[in-house]
Order: sequence, then C-alpha cells, then structure tokens
Amino acid sequence: MTIKAVQEEIIDEFSMFEDWEERYQYMIDLGKDLPLIDGQYKTEDNIIKGCQSKVWVHANMDDNKVVFTADSDAIITKGIIAILIRVFSNQHPKDIIEANTDFIDQIGLKEHLSPTRANGLVSMIKQLKLYAIAYQTQLN
Repeated sequence: MTIKAVQEEIIDEFSMFEDWEERYQYMIDLGKDLPLIDGQYKTEDNIIKGCQSKVWVHANMDDNKVVFTADSDAIITKGIIAILIRVFSNQHPKDIIEANTDFIDQIGLKEHLSPTRANGLVSMIKQLKLYAIAYQTQLN
C-alpha cells in the first residue's frame, strides 16, 4: 500500500468520529496496538529529541524498505507515533523522503495538540525522514 493510500485510510477513519474526545481515544487505542520496540533499542540514541515525552524509534531495512518500531512513555504520544509508523513503515526510503504530511492537518491533529506536543510531532516526522535519508544514501 502506498503512503498516500495509508494516509487516505487514516483520514477516513478519523472522519468517522464526531469529536476530538473520540479521536483521542482512537489514537490511544492505536498506540496500544503498536508493535513494541525491542528493549535493546530503548536507548538514549533512539530517543527523538524535541518531544516532551520520551519516544524511542528504531529503523532497519528489509527488502529495500524501511521498517520502523517505536514506543513512548505517554499514551497520546504513543498514539501519534503509531499513526506515523503506520504511514511510513514498510515503505521505500525515497517515498518516505518525498512524502507529504498534509494528512495530519486534514485529520485536525496538529491544531488539537498542545504547542509542545505539536513540536514533538514535527520532531517525529523529521526523525523518520532522517532515517529514510540515511538508508537512501546506502542504496545509492
């Protein structure tokens, strides 16, 4: 499934909810379903800088696609990273680098986050793209 297709699926899912209380609950549920990062990767090196909460992300390449795992110590943040991993994991590095993240505005996520969480969201996207850039460099 392409990044755009996954993003459209997420937009459709979020549009089913009447209010942000329900959307937050959905994000929390997504975070609970996030495949956990292996404990060996919960290190200082894998913490995303710029997040209020601790967010660990690990990436590796499998069949020329980037595979992400993550965890967070905060339930909302864990839901946010779960959404991003759903979009970007198992995609080619070039597609991740070039991906548009307008879907975040379309579901209204950024406007319903505190300024520090919104900054954390930007930091998460930046870090996932940095992993993709590193892997794309290896492929060239």
